[in-house]
Amino acid sequence: MFEKINQHIAEAEAATPNGKEELEAYRLQYLGKKGVLTDLFAMMKEVPAEQRKEFGQLVNKLKNVAEEKVNAIREQLENQVDANTVALDLTLPGVPQETGAMHPISIVRNEINRIFSRIGFTVSDGPEVEDDWHNFSALNFPPEHPARDMQDTFFINLNPNEEHYFGQLALRTHTSSVQIRVLDNQEPPVRTICPGRVYRNEAISARAHCFFHQVEGFYIDKGVSFADLKQTLLYFAQEMFGSETKIRLRPSYFPFTEPSAEMDISCSLCKGDGCNVCKHTGWVEILGCGMIDPAVLENCNIDSTIYTGFAFGMGIERITMLKYGVKDLRLFSENDLRFLKQFRGVV
Repeated sequence: MFEKINQHIAEAEAATPNGKEELEAYRLQYLGKKGVLTDLFAMMKEVPAEQRKEFGQLVNKLKNVAEEKVNAIREQLENQVDANTVALDLTLPGVPQETGAMHPISIVRNEINRIFSRIGFTVSDGPEVEDDWHNFSALNFPPEHPARDMQDTFFINLNPNEEHYFGQLALRTHTSSVQIRVLDNQEPPVRTICPGRVYRNEAISARAHCFFHQVEGFYIDKGVSFADLKQTLLYFAQEMFGSETKIRLRPSYFPFTEPSAEMDISCSLCKGDGCNVCKHTGWVEILGCGMIDPAVLENCNIDSTIYTGFAFGMGIERITMLKYGVKDLRLFSENDLRFLKQFRGVV
């Protein structure tokens, strides 16, 4: 019996478990509930009284040997660094998460929406592919108007055998088409703006593009006058470009407004002193406007003897270029991160 215990002690001392799995197997072999020590303690009652002391000492020695080896190897495994694992230096700075930025067109469009929403304008939207009625005819464009030519408009010819494009679909040339759709479904008073993308058949350059973004706005109610239009646009200009901004209205012509005007603002770069942007005049054109032609109202089944209204339209790219000093229109559509990252943090 004593020889068997000494043999267990020798085997326990000689064992060299490698890894956590072998260490756990070693622990269960000697220290587990069904291990060697449990069996030896159960045999204690069968040992003669004069031999129990010696028997107990050997069993305790086996227990101590097993526990010390388990603790030593466990500590060694915990402190060991896996050769395939890179040690983590907690003093290193964290990896920065690069944040994105809103596109400058989106920034200015949202700002325009906020400015007009504060004076009661809602935001309306419409399709980018329009029919002739909503894009031209309802807006008082005559059949011979240049905008109906292929040189100015991207037409979608549904019948390739037809030579005439009148009545075909087209990519909208302005968001004024949304005005007609709103008036088809809503009775006056109506006060809304219509931001969106529009398309023109133009050569791409620093000052022109085949697609750009526009905001059309209009207000129709009883007793709306040109004075209301002027005050609305003055409020917008001063909110967008600063309280010192001045405006001026010059007579112009648009098929869907009468009288019509183009609005200039005092140059925000030179403060009216004259620079290359304003061509040394101190003024920069930003939009067209006017009183809605009675024919347009009648086309939408609105009695022009009762209701009047004004409308205006502006290019968002134009406003953005003036606000941030951008000199090339193509930068807005080239997705150059060097340009777009400059607007990080702007909302």
